[in-house]
Amino acid sequence: MRRLIINADDFGLTTGVNRAIAECHIGGIVTSATLMATGSALEDAVTLSPPALSVGCHVVLVDGAPLLPPSEIPSLAFAENGTSFAPTLGSFIQRVGIGRFSEQEIEAEATAQFRRLQKAGVTISHFDTHKHTHVFPAILRPILKAARACGIRAVRNPFVPVRPLSWNELRGRPSLWKRYLQVRALRRFLPAFDDLIAEHGMVTPDGSLGVIETGSLDGPLFTAIARGISEGLPQGTWELVCHPGYNDADLAGIRTRLRASRAQELAVLTSPDARKTLENYGIELISYRDLARR
Repeated sequence: MRRLIINADDFGLTTGVNRAIAECHIGGIVTSATLMATGSALEDAVTLSPPALSVGCHVVLVDGAPLLPPSEIPSLAFAENGTSFAPTLGSFIQRVGIGRFSEQEIEAEATAQFRRLQKAGVTISHFDTHKHTHVFPAILRPILKAARACGIRAVRNPFVPVRPLSWNELRGRPSLWKRYLQVRALRRFLPAFDDLIAEHGMVTPDGSLGVIETGSLDGPLFTAIARGISEGLPQGTWELVCHPGYNDADLAGIRTRLRASRAQELAVLTSPDARKTLENYGIELISYRDLARR
């Protein structure tokens, strides 16, 4: 059996993103979402969250502000103003490469974000990270410690299969090539990821889909992903990463490259055709809550 978790990232980013994610769950195929403890629309997300939606934590260590005072996490809060995280993934990676982050500080900030959600009444089913920073072992290790201490058992496997799409699909979409090569290069961290997951007794899907398609997901591409799961991937549990939302005035005030694409994903994920496509390819929808219970 091939199982699929469809997880919407950025829950709590804006009220329009929150509304879209709720609609994608109630009237569509989203089964899980990850909530930003630092999001400006956190309270709205908690209020709006449908009971059956499996809610995790979208840990933010880049492109945002920390919960802890910067004086307590000086290796993390290093933007020009001294109070924010690295503004871009590139600058974050540079710091990772030279070992400038304190694992104790990462663990402390992750714990603060987990506890904030739990204090708000969220039973955290899993976690992932904004811009997949936990792909790096030095970042993943302390977050896993924090997760276990907070009673969280599941985490996103951020690694994309070697062939997430057929070569014909990739050839037909040159805009995906650069991202495809980037995620292929990151697979060198997969053995360390597997070791850390086993060491901390966590559960995780077999890999992620939708990463290279972020910003480009449409109906035909969704069908291609489903076909790839059915015909090209081993049996197991996979995750489709998505970012639905409303491209409204609130989103206009957020620094993000995903704007019109969020509305496009909302349309795909609430389409009856999408559910029918999964059924046709024999793919069972599950949530992170289901995965954690296995």
